[in-house]
Amino acid sequence: MALWFAAVLGVVQGLTEFIPVSSSAHLRIVPALLGMADAGAAFSAVIQLGTLVALLIYFARDLFVEMPSAILRERDTPMARMPFYLIVGTLPVVVLGLTLKDYIIGDLRSLYVVSSMLIVVGIVMVLSDRYRGERTLDQMSFGFALAIGFAQAAALVPGVSRSGATIICAVFLGFRPAAAARFSFYLGIPAIGGAGLFELRDAISELGEGAWAAIAVGTLVSAVSGYLCIAWLLRYLSKGKLWPFGGYRILLGGAIVVLCLTNVLTANL
Repeated sequence: MALWFAAVLGVVQGLTEFIPVSSSAHLRIVPALLGMADAGAAFSAVIQLGTLVALLIYFARDLFVEMPSAILRERDTPMARMPFYLIVGTLPVVVLGLTLKDYIIGDLRSLYVVSSMLIVVGIVMVLSDRYRGERTLDQMSFGFALAIGFAQAAALVPGVSRSGATIICAVFLGFRPAAAARFSFYLGIPAIGGAGLFELRDAISELGEGAWAAIAVGTLVSAVSGYLCIAWLLRYLSKGKLWPFGGYRILLGGAIVVLCLTNVLTANL
């Protein structure tokens, strides 16, 4: 893989992992538009480790100071229970990810599937703006965490968007969008880390010679762009709405369908 292409994919990964427009969709679409081969699900998962680094740096105080302090001193508080909420919320994606792996790296990467999911979730995202709850993370529960975890598992289908599915689910459960995004980011830490490490060997095998250089470039670029994206999105969602992202998804999905039907793009791998 050319290093410039790895850098492009790193930028795409970093921006679209957190903005709810589907990183897996864009990592499938961008190579097709550039006339390049699909980088594959394994490479996409591995460069997500860059966005994991971005999360760990951005939320360092929450993760390494406030949560441990709450567990040791306060115990029965929302922050003290947060690690357990994250474990519960991660279980669905682990079970379904291992069960459906062959489909995730194969048939589900069809551009028809990707575009359909972009449109469907985009419509739901637009509708979600009618539900502006007031719940904060202090009101998180194991039931809410599990429900949001199943939403995260739905994002195993390219085009759904992990952040999009989890934020929408939390909003429908009555959480403020900014609180929904924050929990979505927390929940992404074990999911992104696990997927990236699990797929590392396959990514190296698929890329062959020069694999480590491409992975290093893609991961580093995704870390930088991902960090900037986290900061921007949390500020935006404190007052902004989700419909612009939903509208973008609908337009992009429709455009991809047209390009596939007119044979400008090849739908299947």
